[in-house]
Amino acid sequence: MERGAIDNGKGVFPITGDFLAGRMRNHLQADDLHLLEQAVGEAHELADREVLAARGQHLKQASLLIDGFMFRTIQRGDARFIVGICVPGDFVDLHGLVLHRLDHNLVAAGKARVALISHSGIERVIAQRPRLARALWFASLLDAAIHRRWIQMLEQHDAPRRIAHIYCELHERLRFIGRSSEHAVRAPFTQFDLADMCGISAVHANRAVSKLREVELAELRRGTLYPRDWQGLRKYAQFDPAYLFGAPPD
Repeated sequence: MERGAIDNGKGVFPITGDFLAGRMRNHLQADDLHLLEQAVGEAHELADREVLAARGQHLKQASLLIDGFMFRTIQRGDARFIVGICVPGDFVDLHGLVLHRLDHNLVAAGKARVALISHSGIERVIAQRPRLARALWFASLLDAAIHRRWIQMLEQHDAPRRIAHIYCELHERLRFIGRSSEHAVRAPFTQFDLADMCGISAVHANRAVSKLREVELAELRRGTLYPRDWQGLRKYAQFDPAYLFGAPPD
C-alpha cells in the first residue's frame, strides 16, 4: 500500500494513528488520542492466512489492524464466504467486547500487523473518556453500515460490478488513512478470494475480471487493480461513498 499526503500523526501515534482517520478522528482531543495509544499493547505480526480469531472463540481482547488487510470469513463445509475486508485503523473484533465471541473468522489476507487491547482496558478507556466511547461506538456502527452495503451490492450487481465496487470501496477507505494511490489499489487477493467475496466461482471471477478489462475501466493483476478511468469505474460500480461516513459528524 502506498501512503498519500494525509498526516495521521503516525509519528506520535505509531499504533493508533489510523484509527478513524478521515472520519471523526479530528473530533478527538490530544489527551483522548494519547490515552488510546497507551492502552493498546505492542504490535505483532500475522502470517498470510493466519487466523486471528475463530468463530465462537471466547474473546478477552480486541485487535487493532495496523498494517495489511484482514478478511471476515464464514465457513460452511468446504465453502468459504468472505463477508468483509478490514483495513489499517480498524478494530477488527470490537464486537467481542459485548458479544464475547464472533459469528465469523478473522483471517490475515497477506502479511498483517495487529495490536491488542484487553476488554478491561477498553472499559477503562470508555469510563475515562466519553469522546473515545463515542468513537468506538461509531467504529462499530461503521462496520454495520459497510456490511449493509455489501448485502445490497451482492443482491443488485453482476459479478464485474461487484468486483469494481469492492475495489472502489477499498480505494476510498485507504484514502481516508493516506494509503491510497490513484494509479493502483494494491491488495494480496487471489482469484479465489475475489470469488469468495462475490459469491461466485473462480472461473466466473476470472470472466468478471476480463470484463473490466474489455470495457476499458481497469485491469486486475495478482490482486492489484490498475484503474484506467476512476470516474468511469465508480459510475459502473454504482459506488456512492456516503455509507463510509467520510465527512466527520457534527
